[in-house]
Amino acid sequence: MVQGTTSDAGKSILVAAICRIFVNHGISVAPFKPQNMALNSAVTEDGGEIGRAQAVQAMACKIPATTDMNPVLLKPNSDTGAQVIVHGKAVANMDALYYHNHKPQLLNAVLQSHQRLQAKFQCVIVEGAGSPAEINLRDRDIANMGFAEAADCPVIIVADIDRGGVFAHLTGTLECLSDSEKQRVKGFVINRFRGDISLLEPGLNWLEAKTGKPVLGVIPYIENLHVEAEDAISVKSNQNSSDALKVVVPVLPRISNHTDFDALALHPNVDLEFIKEPTLFNGCDLLILPGTKNVRQDYHWLKQSDWLTLIQKHLRYGGKVIGICGGFQMLGDNIHDPQGIEGQAGSTATLGLLEFETTLMPNKALLNVSGYIKNSDIGVTGYEIHAGLSKGRAFEHCLIQLENHEDGLINQDDNVFGSYIHGLFDEPAMLEYLLKWAGLTDIEHFNYQQHQSNELDRLANIVEQAIPIDTLINILSGQ
Repeated sequence: MVQGTTSDAGKSILVAAICRIFVNHGISVAPFKPQNMALNSAVTEDGGEIGRAQAVQAMACKIPATTDMNPVLLKPNSDTGAQVIVHGKAVANMDALYYHNHKPQLLNAVLQSHQRLQAKFQCVIVEGAGSPAEINLRDRDIANMGFAEAADCPVIIVADIDRGGVFAHLTGTLECLSDSEKQRVKGFVINRFRGDISLLEPGLNWLEAKTGKPVLGVIPYIENLHVEAEDAISVKSNQNSSDALKVVVPVLPRISNHTDFDALALHPNVDLEFIKEPTLFNGCDLLILPGTKNVRQDYHWLKQSDWLTLIQKHLRYGGKVIGICGGFQMLGDNIHDPQGIEGQAGSTATLGLLEFETTLMPNKALLNVSGYIKNSDIGVTGYEIHAGLSKGRAFEHCLIQLENHEDGLINQDDNVFGSYIHGLFDEPAMLEYLLKWAGLTDIEHFNYQQHQSNELDRLANIVEQAIPIDTLINILSGQ
């Protein structure tokens, strides 16, 4: 099990790296995260919903993602509450205190998933959540040492030296553990080191003498590494050439699946920027409304923060707009929530750019989809995760034919496009189609899916140089 001294210490990345290292050596391996809190999610082969990071780790393992890889997923829908998803299906909305008290009842579900994976694979690499040093949460912990103790799992702890204070992070984390938990820790990994390793060695020697734990490896800072993020969003622009297509994504308060736009962010002809405050918006060619965990509430935020005025002005000045999932629902006439699925029951009049209405329903659509652009050979693949059922005249003329239904609406002015499909930009041909629709010419070919695989191999090669596979196998074998 990989645990971290803090959030974003490098747990997800290290698990992905270890998984790909084992695969490269012919060892069957699966990822596992007992409890995840994230708004970036994925649809699994068995029709459930898990955290996006575990789907990426499954990709590193070169296996399909399943719900057993992340048996408990929390999707925050307010500052104090979240939708609780168990074995891929939403079971309830809970506030933080209620969920904390409810966690012991979920431990069996977590252990069952882990045991099923252990039965299928030679090894399972587990990712912790946050930090095991969160004393206030440990009495009912199922995500870190609580799971490791229940599953009798060896642990390595990773810390990010780029943040500073790495020795305090590691010694402090270890000091917060019980005696049995300390014995479970097999060593430390220091992540994102820049500079001459000889300057770090005195600190490493001190750390090993102080704690009695080995430093298993020091991973260098990897420039321009792209592995899909669990939740963090970079708000910086690509800074591509001045003739690149400029794309802006408003950062909604409950934005979800922002990894939809990674293929755009990495494309050599695109300059993509995530912007939260409308005062920072300085125009663009294409504006994309992303998915959201609370579509009506985030629409009200767009309205209150003056984004709606900017969107209307953007269209009047010749710009184009795409809406994905919740952003797609905002393009319609109304969103109805009669049962209070995402908050207070009621209806919200929305942008009215496409002629349809959406009603939120308790049963969430969870689909992996594939199809094609009508009257073309352009393939479309992706996945749907949404609670809404959309109907209206606009659906009489859909752009995309999927296996069991249609998708993809374009208005009569040909400047607004909407779709329920996440991952719409990942297929090279579909990406080029949408970039041409947005006004880009002379488009360089870019295969995002191949780029993802290449980056996982690059990551694995660098990590294996820092942590030899024999070290990892010794830990797994109890040495």
